[in-house]
Parts: sequence; C-alpha cells; structure tokens
Amino acid sequence: MPSIMTLPPVLDDRPPLPMRPTPHERDGREPAPAGGRPHPQQHAGQADPMMTEALRRVVDTQIGPREVGAIYMNVGGVFEVLVVVRDPERARALLKRRSAQWALIVKDITRHDGEPFAIGSVWTTSDFLVREAGARRTVEGAIA
Repeated sequence: MPSIMTLPPVLDDRPPLPMRPTPHERDGREPAPAGGRPHPQQHAGQADPMMTEALRRVVDTQIGPREVGAIYMNVGGVFEVLVVVRDPERARALLKRRSAQWALIVKDITRHDGEPFAIGSVWTTSDFLVREAGARRTVEGAIA
C-alpha cells in the first residue's frame, strides 16, 4: 500500500497538457511582431479633411467670440484677450493638459497688478462680451 508521503509514479506516455490561448498582453511565449503596435500619436496616413473641419468647428464654438482684443466678463472678473493659441502642442504646454486643443492668454483688467495668464475654459452662457475684438478706441474714448 502506498503511503501518503510518496508520489504516484509518473507516466511518460501521457500527452502534455494544452497551453492556454495567448492572452491579450504578451507573456513572452511568442516573439513580438516586427512592426509592433503603432503609438496612437504616430498616424501614418493623412488627416481626414472632414474630421479636421469638425474639430475646427468645435474649437471655434469653445473659444466663442474671444479673439485678440476682445474684452469679456464672467463671475471671475473682466478679461482682455491678448493671445489666441490654436496650436494644440503649444496649448498643451501652456495649460499643462494633455487634451488641450487651444488656449487663451488673458489679463484681468479690473486689477492694477493683473498679470497675463493662460486659460482653457470654454465660452458659456455665463460669459458676457463687453467689447468685440475689432472695436477700436477713438480719440474721444468712445468705442468705434
């Protein structure tokens, strides 16, 4: 009678157990394909013109009437738009956000020591345009 401490005899004529299917992530059983998976930022083809136009429209809607020289007001203060940045890489660096597509550099004109700063907040119904971008001051001080 075999004891509990002894192992049963190994049969060498048994077939090996089947391997599990390859998991989603590579585990080293198979070599990686030559090209590998492309990085999402490295698109080889041209940009779709319809998608580019759709993104431009979304950005225009988010910026609203805030162009260089415009003054607008919201609960945070009264701001003059100094620069409109539409380059996504520069906007991401200014706002320190990976998803930024645009940025504005504004100055709070109600503060005498107001320094310009970058924002990425979208135009909402709580924003109010005080002066359009194309308006110029005349000698009398009226808005032309």
